[in-house]
Amino acid sequence: MTNSTAKLEFGGDNREYEIRKGTVGPDVIDIGSLYKDTGMFTYDPGFTSTASCESKITYIDGDEGVLLHRGYPIDQLAEQGDFLEVCYLLLYGELPTRTQKEDFDYRVTRHTMLHEQMSRFFTGFRRDAHPMAVMCGMVGALSAFYHDSTDISDPRQRMIASIRMIAKMPTIAAMAYKYHIGQPFVYPRNELSYAANFLHMCFAVPCEDYKVNPVLARAMERIFILHADHEQNASTSTVRLAGSSGANPFACIAAGIACLWGPAHGGANEAALNMLSEIGSVDRIPEYIERAKDKDDPFRLMGFGHRVYKNYDPRAKIMQKTCHEVLQELGIKDDAQLDIAIELERIALTDDYFIEKKLYPNIDFYSGITLKALGFPTTMFTVLFALARTVGWIAQWKEMIEDPNQKIGRPRQLYTGATQRDYVPMERR
Repeated sequence: MTNSTAKLEFGGDNREYEIRKGTVGPDVIDIGSLYKDTGMFTYDPGFTSTASCESKITYIDGDEGVLLHRGYPIDQLAEQGDFLEVCYLLLYGELPTRTQKEDFDYRVTRHTMLHEQMSRFFTGFRRDAHPMAVMCGMVGALSAFYHDSTDISDPRQRMIASIRMIAKMPTIAAMAYKYHIGQPFVYPRNELSYAANFLHMCFAVPCEDYKVNPVLARAMERIFILHADHEQNASTSTVRLAGSSGANPFACIAAGIACLWGPAHGGANEAALNMLSEIGSVDRIPEYIERAKDKDDPFRLMGFGHRVYKNYDPRAKIMQKTCHEVLQELGIKDDAQLDIAIELERIALTDDYFIEKKLYPNIDFYSGITLKALGFPTTMFTVLFALARTVGWIAQWKEMIEDPNQKIGRPRQLYTGATQRDYVPMERR
Protein backbone atom coordinates (compact mmCIF):
# COMPACT_ATOMS: atom_id res chain seq x y z
CA MET A 1 0.00 0.00 0.00
CA THR A 2 1.29 3.43 -0.93
CA ASN A 3 0.29 6.73 0.62
CA SER A 4 -2.51 7.24 -1.91
CA THR A 5 -3.53 3.82 -3.24
CA ALA A 6 -4.33 0.32 -1.98
CA LYS A 7 -3.23 -2.68 -4.03
CA LEU A 8 -5.46 -5.73 -4.60
CA GLU A 9 -3.99 -8.96 -5.94
CA PHE A 10 -6.50 -11.19 -7.70
CA GLY A 11 -5.83 -14.15 -9.98
CA GLY A 12 -2.33 -12.94 -10.72
CA ASP A 13 -3.64 -9.51 -11.62
CA ASN A 14 -2.89 -6.37 -9.57
CA ARG A 15 -5.35 -3.51 -9.19
CA GLU A 16 -4.85 -0.23 -7.40
CA TYR A 17 -7.63 1.72 -5.70
CA GLU A 18 -7.51 5.29 -4.47
CA ILE A 19 -7.33 5.92 -0.73
CA ARG A 20 -9.51 8.90 0.14
CA LYS A 21 -8.81 10.88 3.28
CA GLY A 22 -11.38 12.61 5.49
CA THR A 23 -10.64 15.65 7.65
CA VAL A 24 -10.60 13.33 10.68
CA GLY A 25 -11.26 9.64 11.17
CA PRO A 26 -10.35 6.55 9.14
CA ASP A 27 -9.35 6.81 5.51
CA VAL A 28 -11.43 4.88 2.97
CA ILE A 29 -10.54 2.76 -0.04
CA ASP A 30 -12.60 3.81 -3.04
CA ILE A 31 -13.76 0.50 -4.55
CA GLY A 32 -16.41 2.01 -6.84
CA SER A 33 -14.89 0.26 -9.86
CA LEU A 34 -14.17 -3.08 -8.12
CA TYR A 35 -16.97 -5.02 -9.83
CA LYS A 36 -16.07 -3.64 -13.25
CA ASP A 37 -12.39 -4.47 -12.67
CA THR A 38 -12.71 -7.92 -11.09
CA GLY A 39 -16.29 -9.15 -11.44
CA MET A 40 -16.46 -9.40 -7.63
CA PHE A 41 -18.31 -7.56 -4.85
CA THR A 42 -17.19 -6.97 -1.29
CA TYR A 43 -19.01 -8.84 1.51
CA ASP A 44 -19.76 -6.67 4.54
CA PRO A 45 -22.87 -7.71 6.55
CA GLY A 46 -24.34 -4.69 8.31
CA PHE A 47 -22.01 -2.42 6.28
CA THR A 48 -19.82 -2.06 9.39
CA SER A 49 -16.68 -1.52 7.30
CA THR A 50 -18.30 0.39 4.45
CA ALA A 51 -18.59 4.15 4.02
CA SER A 52 -21.93 4.54 2.22
CA CYS A 53 -21.55 8.26 1.56
CA GLU A 54 -19.44 11.37 2.03
CA SER A 55 -20.78 13.68 4.76
CA LYS A 56 -19.86 16.90 6.56
CA ILE A 57 -22.53 16.76 9.27
CA THR A 58 -21.59 14.48 12.17
CA TYR A 59 -18.33 12.85 13.24
CA ILE A 60 -18.03 10.05 15.80
CA ASP A 61 -14.86 8.59 17.26
CA GLY A 62 -16.15 5.54 19.10
CA ASP A 63 -12.78 4.64 20.61
CA GLU A 64 -12.30 8.07 22.19
CA GLY A 65 -15.98 8.75 22.98
CA VAL A 66 -16.23 11.81 20.71
CA LEU A 67 -19.38 13.16 19.02
CA LEU A 68 -19.15 16.33 16.91
CA HIS A 69 -21.88 18.13 14.98
CA ARG A 70 -20.27 20.25 12.23
CA GLY A 71 -17.14 20.17 14.42
CA TYR A 72 -18.81 21.25 17.68
CA PRO A 73 -18.63 18.82 20.65
CA ILE A 74 -22.03 17.50 21.74
CA ASP A 75 -21.48 18.50 25.38
CA GLN A 76 -20.92 22.16 24.43
CA LEU A 77 -24.03 22.20 22.25
CA ALA A 78 -26.18 20.55 24.92
CA GLU A 79 -24.92 22.71 27.78
CA GLN A 80 -24.79 26.08 26.02
CA GLY A 81 -27.14 25.95 23.03
CA ASP A 82 -30.81 25.28 22.42
CA PHE A 83 -32.38 22.74 20.09
CA LEU A 84 -33.33 25.11 17.26
CA GLU A 85 -29.78 26.47 17.26
CA VAL A 86 -28.54 22.91 16.78
CA CYS A 87 -31.15 22.41 14.04
CA TYR A 88 -29.82 25.47 12.22
CA LEU A 89 -26.25 24.20 12.61
CA LEU A 90 -27.08 20.75 11.20
CA LEU A 91 -29.04 22.20 8.28
CA TYR A 92 -26.79 25.10 7.27
CA GLY A 93 -23.36 24.08 8.56
CA GLU A 94 -22.70 27.06 10.85
CA LEU A 95 -24.04 28.41 14.14
CA PRO A 96 -26.57 31.19 13.46
CA THR A 97 -26.04 34.86 14.19
CA ARG A 98 -28.65 36.48 16.43
CA THR A 99 -30.61 37.73 13.39
CA GLN A 100 -30.44 34.35 11.67
CA LYS A 101 -31.54 32.58 14.85
CA GLU A 102 -34.52 34.90 15.33
CA ASP A 103 -35.60 34.40 11.72
CA PHE A 104 -35.19 30.60 11.94
CA ASP A 105 -37.11 30.41 15.24
CA TYR A 106 -39.90 32.51 13.72
CA ARG A 107 -40.18 30.30 10.64
CA VAL A 108 -40.27 27.08 12.67
CA THR A 109 -42.74 28.47 15.21
CA ARG A 110 -45.15 29.62 12.50
CA HIS A 111 -45.22 26.16 10.93
CA THR A 112 -46.11 24.18 14.08
CA MET A 113 -49.84 23.91 13.37
CA LEU A 114 -51.14 20.99 11.31
CA HIS A 115 -53.69 21.25 8.54
CA GLU A 116 -56.97 20.93 10.45
CA GLN A 117 -58.14 18.01 8.32
CA MET A 118 -55.17 15.99 9.58
CA SER A 119 -56.55 15.99 13.12
CA ARG A 120 -59.36 13.76 11.83
CA PHE A 121 -56.85 11.15 10.71
CA PHE A 122 -56.20 10.16 14.30
CA THR A 123 -59.72 8.85 14.74
CA GLY A 124 -59.00 6.28 12.05
CA PHE A 125 -56.57 4.51 14.39
CA ARG A 126 -57.67 2.16 17.15
CA ARG A 127 -57.67 3.89 20.51
CA ASP A 128 -54.95 1.49 21.74
CA ALA A 129 -52.72 1.93 18.67
CA HIS A 130 -49.02 2.25 19.46
CA PRO A 131 -47.94 5.92 19.11
CA MET A 132 -45.13 4.90 16.73
CA ALA A 133 -47.66 3.29 14.38
CA VAL A 134 -49.58 6.56 14.44
CA MET A 135 -46.38 8.54 13.77
CA CYS A 136 -45.52 6.44 10.70
CA GLY A 137 -48.95 7.03 9.23
CA MET A 138 -49.26 10.72 10.07
CA VAL A 139 -45.81 11.75 8.81
CA GLY A 140 -46.29 9.81 5.58
CA ALA A 141 -49.65 11.57 5.15
CA LEU A 142 -48.00 15.03 5.23
CA SER A 143 -47.21 14.62 1.54
CA ALA A 144 -50.94 14.45 0.84
CA PHE A 145 -51.45 17.92 2.34
CA TYR A 146 -48.32 19.87 1.45
CA HIS A 147 -47.91 19.43 -2.32
CA ASP A 148 -46.03 22.71 -2.57
CA SER A 149 -42.93 21.22 -0.92
CA THR A 150 -42.46 17.80 -2.52
CA ASP A 151 -40.39 18.79 -5.57
CA ILE A 152 -36.94 17.68 -4.43
CA SER A 153 -35.26 19.39 -7.40
CA ASP A 154 -36.30 22.82 -6.08
CA PRO A 155 -33.99 24.09 -3.26
CA ARG A 156 -36.73 26.38 -1.93
CA GLN A 157 -39.24 23.53 -1.69
CA ARG A 158 -36.64 21.33 0.00
CA MET A 159 -36.10 23.97 2.67
CA ILE A 160 -39.84 24.55 3.18
CA ALA A 161 -40.33 20.80 3.64
CA SER A 162 -37.43 20.73 6.10
CA ILE A 163 -38.83 23.58 8.20
CA ARG A 164 -42.30 22.03 8.12
CA MET A 165 -41.15 18.67 9.43
CA ILE A 166 -39.01 20.15 12.22
CA ALA A 167 -41.98 22.36 13.20
CA LYS A 168 -44.80 19.84 12.89
CA MET A 169 -43.16 16.78 14.38
CA PRO A 170 -43.74 17.92 18.02
CA THR A 171 -47.39 18.64 17.20
CA ILE A 172 -47.86 15.21 15.61
CA ALA A 173 -46.04 13.51 18.51
CA ALA A 174 -48.09 15.36 21.13
CA MET A 175 -51.33 14.53 19.29
CA ALA A 176 -50.30 10.86 19.13
CA TYR A 177 -49.74 10.96 22.89
CA LYS A 178 -53.06 12.68 23.61
CA TYR A 179 -54.93 10.23 21.40
CA HIS A 180 -53.15 7.35 23.14
CA ILE A 181 -54.34 8.46 26.60
CA GLY A 182 -57.76 9.67 25.48
CA GLN A 183 -57.35 13.39 26.10
CA PRO A 184 -58.27 16.26 23.74
CA PHE A 185 -55.60 17.72 21.47
CA VAL A 186 -53.82 20.87 22.64
CA TYR A 187 -52.77 23.32 19.95
CA PRO A 188 -49.25 24.85 19.79
CA ARG A 189 -48.47 28.21 21.40
CA ASN A 190 -46.22 30.62 19.50
CA GLU A 191 -44.90 32.36 22.61
CA LEU A 192 -43.31 29.17 23.97
CA SER A 193 -39.92 27.70 23.12
CA TYR A 194 -39.69 24.52 21.05
CA ALA A 195 -39.31 22.18 24.06
CA ALA A 196 -41.71 24.10 26.30
CA ASN A 197 -44.33 24.10 23.55
CA PHE A 198 -44.02 20.33 23.22
CA LEU A 199 -44.46 19.78 26.97
CA HIS A 200 -47.46 22.12 26.94
CA MET A 201 -49.11 20.21 24.09
CA CYS A 202 -48.50 16.92 25.92
CA PHE A 203 -49.54 17.80 29.46
CA ALA A 204 -51.92 20.77 29.32
CA VAL A 205 -55.68 20.11 29.55
CA PRO A 206 -58.55 22.47 28.64
CA CYS A 207 -59.98 22.54 32.18
CA GLU A 208 -57.07 24.35 33.86
CA ASP A 209 -53.99 26.43 33.15
CA TYR A 210 -50.69 24.64 32.70
CA LYS A 211 -47.40 26.38 33.34
CA VAL A 212 -44.30 24.75 31.88
CA ASN A 213 -41.56 24.12 34.45
CA PRO A 214 -38.37 25.73 33.03
CA VAL A 215 -36.14 23.03 34.54
CA LEU A 216 -38.14 20.32 32.82
CA ALA A 217 -38.25 22.29 29.57
CA ARG A 218 -34.47 22.62 29.67
CA ALA A 219 -34.17 18.87 30.28
CA MET A 220 -36.41 18.21 27.29
CA GLU A 221 -34.25 20.58 25.25
CA ARG A 222 -31.13 18.59 26.13
CA ILE A 223 -32.79 15.29 25.30
CA PHE A 224 -33.68 16.65 21.86
CA ILE A 225 -30.13 17.94 21.29
CA LEU A 226 -28.51 14.67 22.39
CA HIS A 227 -30.63 12.70 19.92
CA ALA A 228 -30.52 15.18 17.00
CA ASP A 229 -28.11 13.22 14.78
CA HIS A 230 -25.76 10.26 15.06
CA GLU A 231 -24.07 9.79 11.71
CA GLN A 232 -25.00 6.84 9.41
CA ASN A 233 -27.05 4.71 11.80
CA ALA A 234 -29.82 2.35 10.63
CA SER A 235 -32.64 4.91 10.45
CA THR A 236 -30.47 7.62 8.87
CA SER A 237 -29.23 5.15 6.29
CA THR A 238 -32.86 4.22 5.65
CA VAL A 239 -33.76 7.87 5.04
CA ARG A 240 -30.83 8.26 2.65
CA LEU A 241 -31.68 5.03 0.82
CA ALA A 242 -35.33 6.03 0.45
CA GLY A 243 -34.29 9.51 -0.67
CA SER A 244 -31.88 8.11 -3.27
CA SER A 245 -34.88 6.92 -5.29
CA GLY A 246 -36.25 10.45 -5.49
CA ALA A 247 -39.03 9.84 -2.95
CA ASN A 248 -40.60 12.94 -1.42
CA PRO A 249 -39.08 14.11 1.90
CA PHE A 250 -42.14 13.25 3.99
CA ALA A 251 -42.05 9.64 2.76
CA CYS A 252 -38.30 9.46 3.51
CA ILE A 253 -38.78 10.61 7.11
CA ALA A 254 -41.69 8.19 7.56
CA ALA A 255 -39.31 5.42 6.45
CA GLY A 256 -36.78 6.57 9.05
CA ILE A 257 -39.44 6.49 11.77
CA ALA A 258 -40.38 2.93 10.79
CA CYS A 259 -36.74 1.84 11.05
CA LEU A 260 -36.25 3.63 14.37
CA TRP A 261 -39.14 1.65 15.86
CA GLY A 262 -36.94 -1.45 16.08
CA PRO A 263 -35.92 -2.42 19.65
CA ALA A 264 -32.25 -2.63 18.64
CA HIS A 265 -32.35 1.04 17.59
CA GLY A 266 -34.84 3.53 19.01
CA GLY A 267 -36.41 1.15 21.49
CA ALA A 268 -33.25 0.69 23.54
CA ASN A 269 -34.18 3.19 26.30
CA GLU A 270 -37.51 1.46 26.82
CA ALA A 271 -35.68 -1.87 27.04
CA ALA A 272 -33.28 -0.40 29.63
CA LEU A 273 -36.17 0.78 31.80
CA ASN A 274 -37.85 -2.63 31.54
CA MET A 275 -34.60 -4.24 32.65
CA LEU A 276 -34.42 -2.03 35.75
CA SER A 277 -37.99 -3.04 36.56
CA GLU A 278 -37.11 -6.70 36.13
CA ILE A 279 -34.14 -6.42 38.52
CA GLY A 280 -36.48 -4.79 41.03
CA SER A 281 -34.09 -3.94 43.88
CA VAL A 282 -30.42 -3.20 44.53
CA ASP A 283 -29.88 -6.44 46.47
CA ARG A 284 -30.74 -8.47 43.35
CA ILE A 285 -28.08 -6.77 41.23
CA PRO A 286 -25.30 -9.35 41.91
CA GLU A 287 -27.57 -12.10 40.59
CA TYR A 288 -28.15 -10.23 37.34
CA ILE A 289 -24.49 -9.26 37.00
CA GLU A 290 -23.55 -12.92 37.14
CA ARG A 291 -26.22 -13.73 34.57
CA ALA A 292 -24.86 -11.00 32.29
CA LYS A 293 -21.37 -12.53 32.54
CA ASP A 294 -22.66 -16.03 31.73
CA LYS A 295 -22.41 -16.44 27.95
CA ASP A 296 -24.93 -19.30 28.11
CA ASP A 297 -27.57 -17.10 29.79
CA PRO A 298 -29.77 -15.15 27.34
CA PHE A 299 -30.06 -12.20 29.77
CA ARG A 300 -28.30 -9.02 28.64
CA LEU A 301 -27.79 -5.75 30.47
CA MET A 302 -29.62 -3.15 28.43
CA GLY A 303 -28.24 0.38 28.25
CA PHE A 304 -24.60 -0.75 28.39
CA GLY A 305 -22.16 -0.70 25.52
CA HIS A 306 -22.80 0.71 22.06
CA ARG A 307 -22.39 -0.42 18.47
CA VAL A 308 -20.10 2.55 17.77
CA TYR A 309 -18.75 3.77 21.11
CA LYS A 310 -16.01 1.63 22.60
CA ASN A 311 -15.56 4.23 25.33
CA TYR A 312 -17.97 6.17 27.54
CA ASP A 313 -20.87 7.50 25.44
CA PRO A 314 -20.32 11.31 25.53
CA ARG A 315 -24.09 11.84 25.55
CA ALA A 316 -24.49 9.65 28.65
CA LYS A 317 -22.55 12.11 30.86
CA ILE A 318 -24.95 14.94 29.99
CA MET A 319 -27.96 12.66 30.26
CA GLN A 320 -26.87 11.53 33.72
CA LYS A 321 -26.65 15.14 34.90
CA THR A 322 -29.99 15.98 33.32
CA CYS A 323 -31.59 12.93 34.94
CA HIS A 324 -30.52 14.05 38.42
CA GLU A 325 -31.72 17.62 37.79
CA VAL A 326 -35.18 16.36 36.81
CA LEU A 327 -35.48 14.00 39.76
CA GLN A 328 -34.35 16.75 42.16
CA GLU A 329 -36.78 19.29 40.68
CA LEU A 330 -39.66 16.84 40.98
CA GLY A 331 -38.66 15.80 44.49
CA ILE A 332 -38.07 12.17 43.52
CA LYS A 333 -35.53 11.02 46.10
CA ASP A 334 -36.34 7.40 46.75
CA ASP A 335 -36.64 5.94 43.29
CA ALA A 336 -35.85 2.23 43.16
CA GLN A 337 -34.97 2.28 39.48
CA LEU A 338 -32.56 5.17 39.95
CA ASP A 339 -30.89 3.39 42.88
CA ILE A 340 -30.46 0.31 40.71
CA ALA A 341 -29.15 2.40 37.84
CA ILE A 342 -26.55 4.16 40.01
CA GLU A 343 -25.29 0.86 41.44
CA LEU A 344 -25.17 -0.75 37.99
CA GLU A 345 -23.21 2.24 36.72
CA ARG A 346 -20.73 1.95 39.61
CA ILE A 347 -20.19 -1.74 38.91
CA ALA A 348 -19.83 -1.21 35.17
CA LEU A 349 -17.13 1.42 35.71
CA THR A 350 -15.13 -0.65 38.24
CA ASP A 351 -15.70 -4.32 37.41
CA ASP A 352 -12.88 -5.86 35.33
CA TYR A 353 -15.36 -7.79 33.15
CA PHE A 354 -17.18 -4.62 32.03
CA ILE A 355 -13.96 -2.62 31.68
CA GLU A 356 -12.33 -5.32 29.55
CA LYS A 357 -15.38 -5.56 27.28
CA LYS A 358 -15.87 -1.75 27.35
CA LEU A 359 -19.50 -2.06 28.43
CA TYR A 360 -19.98 1.53 29.58
CA PRO A 361 -23.42 3.02 30.33
CA ASN A 362 -24.89 4.66 27.22
CA ILE A 363 -27.47 7.41 26.73
CA ASP A 364 -30.40 4.96 26.79
CA PHE A 365 -29.43 3.95 30.33
CA TYR A 366 -30.40 7.38 31.71
CA SER A 367 -32.90 8.70 29.20
CA GLY A 368 -35.53 6.11 30.07
CA ILE A 369 -35.51 7.13 33.74
CA THR A 370 -35.64 10.81 32.82
CA LEU A 371 -38.55 10.44 30.39
CA LYS A 372 -40.47 8.38 32.93
CA ALA A 373 -39.96 11.10 35.54
CA LEU A 374 -41.19 13.72 33.06
CA GLY A 375 -44.45 11.79 32.85
CA PHE A 376 -44.15 9.91 29.56
CA PRO A 377 -45.20 6.25 29.27
CA THR A 378 -42.66 3.86 27.77
CA THR A 379 -44.70 3.69 24.54
CA MET A 380 -43.76 7.33 23.90
CA PHE A 381 -40.00 6.95 24.35
CA THR A 382 -39.26 6.07 20.72
CA VAL A 383 -41.67 8.79 19.53
CA LEU A 384 -39.57 11.38 21.37
CA PHE A 385 -36.46 9.90 19.79
CA ALA A 386 -38.06 10.27 16.33
CA LEU A 387 -39.05 13.86 17.09
CA ALA A 388 -35.49 14.79 18.00
CA ARG A 389 -33.83 12.79 15.20
CA THR A 390 -36.01 14.35 12.49
CA VAL A 391 -33.61 17.27 12.03
CA GLY A 392 -30.68 14.88 11.61
CA TRP A 393 -32.58 12.84 9.05
CA ILE A 394 -33.51 16.00 7.16
CA ALA A 395 -29.95 17.36 7.20
CA GLN A 396 -28.62 14.04 5.92
CA TRP A 397 -31.36 13.80 3.28
CA LYS A 398 -30.70 17.37 2.13
CA GLU A 399 -26.94 16.72 1.93
CA MET A 400 -27.57 13.57 -0.11
CA ILE A 401 -29.90 15.34 -2.57
CA GLU A 402 -27.32 18.10 -3.11
CA ASP A 403 -24.42 15.64 -3.59
CA PRO A 404 -23.48 15.54 -7.33
CA ASN A 405 -22.17 11.98 -6.84
CA GLN A 406 -25.45 10.73 -5.39
CA LYS A 407 -26.84 7.55 -6.98
CA ILE A 408 -29.82 5.37 -6.17
CA GLY A 409 -28.84 2.91 -3.44
CA ARG A 410 -28.32 -0.63 -4.71
CA PRO A 411 -26.48 -2.94 -2.27
CA ARG A 412 -25.23 -6.23 -3.69
CA GLN A 413 -25.42 -9.73 -2.26
CA LEU A 414 -23.60 -13.04 -1.89
CA TYR A 415 -26.12 -15.43 -3.41
CA THR A 416 -26.19 -18.91 -1.80
CA GLY A 417 -29.57 -20.18 -3.04
CA ALA A 418 -30.45 -22.78 -5.67
CA THR A 419 -28.91 -22.57 -9.11
CA GLN A 420 -31.19 -22.47 -12.17
CA ARG A 421 -33.68 -25.33 -12.36
CA ASP A 422 -36.69 -26.14 -14.49
CA TYR A 423 -40.31 -25.78 -13.44
CA VAL A 424 -41.94 -29.06 -12.36
CA PRO A 425 -45.67 -29.50 -13.12
CA MET A 426 -47.91 -30.11 -10.10
CA GLU A 427 -48.65 -33.77 -10.94
CA ARG A 428 -44.92 -34.60 -10.95
CA ARG A 429 -44.05 -33.08 -7.58
